[in-house]
Amino acid sequence: MDRNKPPAAMRTPHPDPTAPAQSPLAPSVPTHAGRPPAAPIDWRRRMSDHIAYALLVYTALQIFVTIGALKAGEGSLLPYFALIVLVMAIIPACRHFEARWNRLTDREARDPALAATYRRDRAGIWAIAIGLPFVLTGVFKLLALLFS
Repeated sequence: MDRNKPPAAMRTPHPDPTAPAQSPLAPSVPTHAGRPPAAPIDWRRRMSDHIAYALLVYTALQIFVTIGALKAGEGSLLPYFALIVLVMAIIPACRHFEARWNRLTDREARDPALAATYRRDRAGIWAIAIGLPFVLTGVFKLLALLFS
C-alpha cells in the first residue's frame, strides 16, 4: 500500500467527461429539461373550482349575515325570507357561469385567448359571492324599517 495515497473512502471519484455538468450548490435539483412539461390550462376546470370555492364563501357569509340579522331583529320572518331569496339568487348565477364554460370543446378550453374572459367571469363570481349576502340583507333590513 502506498503511504502517500489517501484511503479509498477519502478519494474523490473522477468525473465522467461525458456526463452533463451539475451545479455544486444544488446537485440534486433537477434542471428544467429534466421536468415533465406543464399541463395546459383548462379554463373549464379552473372556473368550476372558483365556483365551488365561491359557493363555500357565499354560504359562510350568508349564514354570518343572516344570523346577525336574526339577532338584531324583533323575531320577524323577514330574515328567513332573505335567506330563501339568497339561496334562490345564487343558484341560477352559478349555473349560468358553469354552463358558459362547460360548453367549450377541449381545444377551446385550453385556448390562452380566453384568459381575459376567464378573469372577467371569475371577478363576477366573486363579486356575487361576497356582495350578494350583504346587499340583499341590507335591502331586507331597509324594507323592514320602511314597513314597520
